[in-house]
Amino acid sequence: MSILFVEYPKCTTCQKAKKFLDEKGVSYTDRHIKEQNPTEAELREWHAKSGLPLKRFFNTSGLQYKALGLKDKLPGMTEDEQFALLATDGMLVKRPILVGGSFVLTGFKEPEWSESLFKISWHTV
Repeated sequence: MSILFVEYPKCTTCQKAKKFLDEKGVSYTDRHIKEQNPTEAELREWHAKSGLPLKRFFNTSGLQYKALGLKDKLPGMTEDEQFALLATDGMLVKRPILVGGSFVLTGFKEPEWSESLFKISWHTV
């Protein structure tokens, strides 16, 4: 099973997540979110797989999010509009994102990542 790690290398949370993956010996494909922005199709697939509200895919602490006034605009936007917007700029997307065969995680929370990766290790044994 391949794991995709989508990150912005200058992001300290991404750096912590990458260190965690490396220390746990998890092999993954690394992808720079600003150089290779997730496509609308990828975002739709990841959102469906994640079980999370679409708002959790937005980088709500990012400069771009604040500059566009998205806190006030998102509630009035359709899901299609939100997906299209996310696909325009990787800096709008919450990171890091960890994409596995049966899960998608946004942001880095070590307990969640451990649980999802632990499940993988049992399925691949």
